Order: sequence, then C-alpha cells, then structure tokens
Amino acid sequence: MNIRRCSGSASRRRRVVSTNSIRSISNRSRASRSRTSNSRRSFAATEELAAQPLTTRKEWNRASDRLLEIQKTWKTIGFAPKKDNNRIYERFRTACDKFFEAKRQFYAGVKAEMEHNLQLKTEICEAAESLMNSEEWKKATDELIALQARWKGKIGAVSRRHSDAIWKRFRAACDKFFERKASHFASVDGEHEENLRQKLALLDEMAAADVKAGGYDVIREFQRRWGEIGFVPIKQKDAIQKKYKAAVDALFNTLRGSERDRSMNRFREKVSTLKSAGSNRLRSERERLYNKVRQLEQEIGLLENNIGFFAKSKNAEALVADVKAKIDRAREEMAAAIEKVKLIDRQAQEEENQEHNENK
Repeated sequence: MNIRRCSGSASRRRRVVSTNSIRSISNRSRASRSRTSNSRRSFAATEELAAQPLTTRKEWNRASDRLLEIQKTWKTIGFAPKKDNNRIYERFRTACDKFFEAKRQFYAGVKAEMEHNLQLKTEICEAAESLMNSEEWKKATDELIALQARWKGKIGAVSRRHSDAIWKRFRAACDKFFERKASHFASVDGEHEENLRQKLALLDEMAAADVKAGGYDVIREFQRRWGEIGFVPIKQKDAIQKKYKAAVDALFNTLRGSERDRSMNRFREKVSTLKSAGSNRLRSERERLYNKVRQLEQEIGLLENNIGFFAKSKNAEALVADVKAKIDRAREEMAAAIEKVKLIDRQAQEEENQEHNENK
C-alpha cells in the first residue's frame, strides 16, 4: 500500500513538473515575441528617421535626440531569438549608420557653405575698407548701402567663431566712413550758413548802390563778388538766387532808364537841328526809324522761331539763353526807336497846330 501511494505521489509530481515546463516555455516564447516586436518597432522608427528629408540644423538636432532615445530603449529590450537576433541587430545598426552618415554629410555641407559665406563677407569687408576714407561722398554712400544690403539679404551665416569678428570688421569700416561724412557736412553746413549771411549783406549793398554814378562797372563788380562767395544751404538756394536776379535786373533797369533818358535828350536836340534844316530831313529820319522798327520786328520773329530748333540741340540751355538775350536787346532797341518816332510825330503835330493857329 505504501508503494502504491509513493507511485501515485511521484506521478503527480511528474505532472506538475511537466505543466510548469510548458508554462515556462510559453512565457519565454511570449517574451521573445515581445522583444522581437519591440526591436522591430525600434528599427522601424530608426529607418523612418533616416529616410526623412531633414534640411535644417534644428530638424537634425531634434531627429538626433529622438534616435538617442530609441537606442536607449533598444538596450533595455534584451536579446531576440537566436535565429533572428543578429539579423535584427544588423538592420538596426544599418539604419543608425545611415542616419548618422546623412547627418555627417549635412553638416559637412553646412561647414562648406559657411566657409564660402565667410569668404564672401571678407570680400565685402575689403570693399567697405576701400571706401571708408573716400571723399566722394555720394558715390561712396551709395556703394556702402549696396554692400550693407548684400550683407543682410544675400549672404548666409558663418561659423560662430568667425561671426562676431567679421561683423565688427564690416561695421567698423562703415562707421568710419559715415562718421567722416557727418563731420564733413557739419563743417560744410556751417560754411554754407556763412555764405548765406554774406550774400544777404551783398543784396542790401546792391539795393543801396548808386548805379547811375558807377555805371555797368558797378554791376559787374557786384556779379564778381557774388560768384566768389560760394554755396548756400540747399533749402535757401532758390530763394536767394531769385532775390539776386531781381536785384541785378533792378540795377540794369535803373541804368538803362537813365541811359534812355540821356539818349532821348540827345535825340530831342537832333530833332531840333533837323527841323531847322527843313521838314524833308525830319521826314527822312522818321522813315529811317520806322524801317528800323520793321526790321527789328522781323529779327525778333526769326529769333523766337529759332528757339524751337535750338531746344533739340546738345547745348540747348546755353543756346536758348543766348537767343532770349538777343530778343530782349532787340525789343529794347525797338521800343527806343518807336519812342523816337512818336517824338517826331508830336513835334510835327505841334508845328501843324501852330501853323493852324497862325492862319486863323
């Protein structure tokens, strides 16, 4: 009986061992399948990262951090089944190697681009340094502004170890030129203000001048002194020039008026002489003056027509100004001749009236 009981107990123990073995194998199988599944997810994620078209350093840094996390997870998974372990590992390593090779190539390209950008910015610095002592203020200003626009808009970044130094070099060249320019024009502005003061004083002197006593020499002297004074502030340029022209015109008008008066006095004496010589001489003088008026009218008409032709020529401004001056002189001469004709006519009318009164 005891033997039977022992036999029964051993049989039960064998059944328990057999069941535990099956459970252990099943658990190992499930664990193996789980490790295999986790491994597949890891290299799938790695392959996905390696295949992404990353184009910026920010994207590459983000992807690198993600891959490092995947590698940490990979190390915690454990071995896959022996028959799959090497194949899965090689696939994972290949995906990692592909990612890091692409990253290396990307940063090699970035480095080459930055070196090229550094060369371009160095050339811009050299160009700016060649301009920083220039006194061609307008030309150099335009060129420096163009260099600044090119620096900001068309050339990319350089490496950090060169970035600050190359920028300071460029800025120093620009600052030197623009500081010199500001200093120059500050002194020029002061000079222009002094020139304005001198020209205003000269205008007062011209207004008070006795041009009848000095004649044309006085006007020419004023013109010489005006031309020697130099530029005035740009905002006052047109106004001060307009005042000067009006002052010169007033001097000429005063002088021409006095000359015209003297000329007419001389002509009155001539008319008296002609009257004493007979009416035929006076009529001849009138006819001469009348013909002169007709001739001057024709000359003025011809000169006015010529202005249209001269306006198309190369030196149009100078030619037109010369023609206008000739027209003004011709009109003055014609006005003087007409005034003399009128004087003769008045003299003739007075004689006629006198004869009429005597006949009564």
